[in-house]
Amino acid sequence: MDHEFARTFVEGWVKAWNAHDLEAVLAHFTEDAVFRSPVAVQLLGGDGVIRGKAALRAYWAEGLRRIPDLRFEVVGRYVGVDCLVIHYRNQKGGLVNEVLLFDGPLVTQGYGTYLGEDANPAGARHPG
Repeated sequence: MDHEFARTFVEGWVKAWNAHDLEAVLAHFTEDAVFRSPVAVQLLGGDGVIRGKAALRAYWAEGLRRIPDLRFEVVGRYVGVDCLVIHYRNQKGGLVNEVLLFDGPLVTQGYGTYLGEDANPAGARHPG
């Protein structure tokens, strides 16, 4: 992955989340993308694995509904061969890493990772 692509991707990603533009966020993902998050377990039950863009839409729409003041500030971006880690601070000050695996320009797999209790949606953390 090239650093210019990563910079542009992260700028679009954070802009879409901060605008609560769910369709713009989803435009970064393949139709069959898989996303894993401990927040998903708490919001939806199950194993925390969201499969497919339609399921991602439903999950993140619920997250945005529950967290109307959602806002992210990117702290750093870390580039791998076909992956990107977005390190950010959410509206509650919690630090989060989103680990994204790519096939070409689109995300095929994602992981929301949190520090300890930051994954607690009752504390109005990130829906991802």
